[in-house]
Amino acid sequence: MNETVEHAGARRLPTVMEKLLEQISFNAMDHCGKMISIDADYVRQQLSDIVNSTGISK
Repeated sequence: MNETVEHAGARRLPTVMEKLLEQISFNAMDHCGKMISIDADYVRQQLSDIVNSTGISK
C-alpha cells in the first residue's frame, strides 16, 4: 500500500488493521480454537479497495 499511495503512517494504521481483520472479527465465534493464517494474498484481497481508493491518500 505504501508503494501506491503516500505512506500510510501511524494515523492510518488503525483503519488499515480494522479493515484487514474485519471479516475475522465478525466471524470470530466460527474460528474459536482455530489457528488463522494471514498471508500476503489475504492482505491484498482485504485491502484492495483501500489501496485502489484515492481517499486514503487524503
